[in-house]
Amino acid sequence: MSIQNENEAAGFSAKRNVAAIGPSVTVRGDIASTEELFVDGNVNGKLECSDRLTIGPNGKVQAGIKAREVVVLGTVTGNMEVEQKLMVRKGGCVVGDVKTAGLIVEDGAHIKGNIDMIRSSRQSAG
Repeated sequence: MSIQNENEAAGFSAKRNVAAIGPSVTVRGDIASTEELFVDGNVNGKLECSDRLTIGPNGKVQAGIKAREVVVLGTVTGNMEVEQKLMVRKGGCVVGDVKTAGLIVEDGAHIKGNIDMIRSSRQSAG
């Protein structure tokens, strides 16, 4: 499946700016992004994204994650703080504790860890 098809499957629009880490890339260290980020490679460290973070089907992430929204199609090992919504798609796997305002888990997805449902900043502001 091409990155474009994976992006469409994850709900990306073709007109948005998306930074990508491809399947052949391994990153050790911290990553911070202010734009949408698509990770289909290996990341070990810390991931912070003020927009949407998508872990593609080939993505293997061992990191603490802090993001506005997260979509998981691959594997994440580490704790997550998700401001708005975490979506674990079919075939996706999350091992770690999660704090989020919204959670969607499709059939065929896997989550192991504690889940703490919090109020989103939008809910508490209104």
